[in-house]
Amino acid sequence: MSDSISLQKVIEYVEFLSTEEQDLLVELIQKRRIENRREEIAINARKTLAAFKAGNVKRGNLEQLKADLLDDDE
Repeated sequence: MSDSISLQKVIEYVEFLSTEEQDLLVELIQKRRIENRREEIAINARKTLAAFKAGNVKRGNLEQLKADLLDDDE
């Protein structure tokens, strides 16, 4: 998006919409945010799986992971 609009301007535009249109807009924005977050999670999962398959992942219980992290600091 090359032409940016200030948040204040967007709010002013939204105020011109009917209540029903504003409700629909809020619902659409929420759904898009959810879908974007799902995509971020999916990308993260793919990266994690690739790291696991490459052997770049450490495993263990909480105490083992904590000990490993403390060993790395020294």
